[in-house]
Amino acid sequence: MIVIENDLLKVEISHNGAEVRKVLHKQNGMDYMWTGDPTYWGRVSPVLFPIVGRLKENRYQLDGKTYEMSQHGFLRDVEFKVGKQTATDVSFLVESEGRFTPIYPYEFIATIRYILNEDSLIVHWEIVNEDEEEMYFSIGGHPAFKVPLLENETIEDYSLHLTLAANKDVIEYEIKESLIQEKGPANGLSTIRLTDSLFINDALVYSNIDQITMVSEKTGHGVEVLFEGFPFVGIWSKYTDGKIAPFVCIEPWYGIADTYNTTGNLKEKLGINILKPGETFQTKYKIKFK
Repeated sequence: MIVIENDLLKVEISHNGAEVRKVLHKQNGMDYMWTGDPTYWGRVSPVLFPIVGRLKENRYQLDGKTYEMSQHGFLRDVEFKVGKQTATDVSFLVESEGRFTPIYPYEFIATIRYILNEDSLIVHWEIVNEDEEEMYFSIGGHPAFKVPLLENETIEDYSLHLTLAANKDVIEYEIKESLIQEKGPANGLSTIRLTDSLFINDALVYSNIDQITMVSEKTGHGVEVLFEGFPFVGIWSKYTDGKIAPFVCIEPWYGIADTYNTTGNLKEKLGINILKPGETFQTKYKIKFK
């Protein structure tokens, strides 16, 4: 594990997938991240690339050729190199170098950087198109936060408070058989209480949300995830045996799963991003631990 820390937070990050595994708050002693218990879900905070969600029939077409790729892409399972590092700031790097062309025909450099700022962790993504062709891609976060945080709490003590993007319509999507279907406007959305039945139909997915705060109404502890400008967000927990797992994921996305009526052409995929040769895509989001 690579460790960065300041006076308030200590963060442990794995080389595999550049995945944050622990965030310990030094003042209250709480670890805010899910444990990665495979009984429910064996990951903690994977980075999703070059797709977010699932492709229809796990395949896509590009320039007359068909490729197969599993849900959320491959970057979450790749070993990263460590780049620049200080006590509070570290970068992880992957260069494609032809390794992924059988499933993704582009050359790229992906950098994931983590920066501590007081009680917050800033997650910065950079994708460089090293190819001679325009590059089509998606990228997303999938951090899972422990809920409840304390033994004397329950899931029902927690609520999600949503800040909507200004002057934009919020659209709700539903997931059926891992594919996306538009459900309709959700412009009045503000608060969602956690219940054991909330994720019975899989994730909640919205467009044009800028911030989600998940907080215990009993203690005031929780997380604030700020991702202004991201086109989509997913909220998910594993539903099994009539209840949800002891974690909730708040997932800022530049991309989304395939729709039911997709053509399968990557260039026409909902939410796809385009990089010209030599261009760089950059974005970031912030998690505040309360």
